[in-house]
Amino acid sequence: MLNAFTIDLEDWAQAVLDPCLPVTEHVLANTERTLSFLDRAGVKATFFALGKVCERFPTLLPDVAGCGHEIASHGYGHQLAYRQTPGEFEADVRRSIEIIASQIGRRPLGYRAPAFSITRQSLWAGPILARLGFRFSSSIFPVAKRRYGIPDAPRFPYRWPDVDLIEFPLTTLRFAGRNWPACGGGYTRLLPAAVLAHAIRRMNEAGHPAVIYLHPCELVPGEVRDFIRRGIRVSAIRRLTQELWRSRVAPRLTRLLDEFQFGTISAALQAIHLPRRAVATTEATIAAAPSADREVLAPC
Repeated sequence: MLNAFTIDLEDWAQAVLDPCLPVTEHVLANTERTLSFLDRAGVKATFFALGKVCERFPTLLPDVAGCGHEIASHGYGHQLAYRQTPGEFEADVRRSIEIIASQIGRRPLGYRAPAFSITRQSLWAGPILARLGFRFSSSIFPVAKRRYGIPDAPRFPYRWPDVDLIEFPLTTLRFAGRNWPACGGGYTRLLPAAVLAHAIRRMNEAGHPAVIYLHPCELVPGEVRDFIRRGIRVSAIRRLTQELWRSRVAPRLTRLLDEFQFGTISAALQAIHLPRRAVATTEATIAAAPSADREVLAPC
């Protein structure tokens, strides 16, 4: 089973603390480290590139694409979808498309909302993405979290209702009657490697691909200290939660890459041959979809 390895190509402070903060050169070294990590593993990934980062460093995205990785959009300014109007959202995404296309010579086919911010409050985003020409999104996290998530959305790739758009949900582990986040970002730092592997194995045994997501900064222990030295204010609790166990990310991911097969989202979706028909007919059915363990999707 081919799983998807994805990168949110963004700078830590601008993405985590304040979208108005400037993009720093940290993202260059972090991306280079990420490319080297993937090259050693022999894995091609999908990079969801933030337009603001690409604009600040115009040679970065061509370098990533030149290594054979898939380029997708993460929007322009890392604004949360549910805090924008539909018009603001569309303008932000259009700007990212224009920057990416100008730098690599083709439009991105995939999109991921900053902080997985397509929620029940922003399901209007799907039709906009389809109209802009996107083929897939990886923006809905089927979990219950304060800042994001649709806990009863499908757990496996599915087609959006009434529009030509595939959703590739973030990987979860079904346990005790609810979905638990796994295999990405801070969860890679906090969860034991055995739990991460178990989540992927369960997905694959059910006939579905998993998706890992990584921020380049997570491969760099101690980076937050550099931002503090630059005068950026970071609370003690934020520093703890953002730096805790970063040193464990690379070895945990290496174990997963050794045990499972990974590639781009496009390759993973092509391998499972989703049926052309939609599995739901209204936005409300996505918002109130039953647990994916009850097989709301046709087998892949």
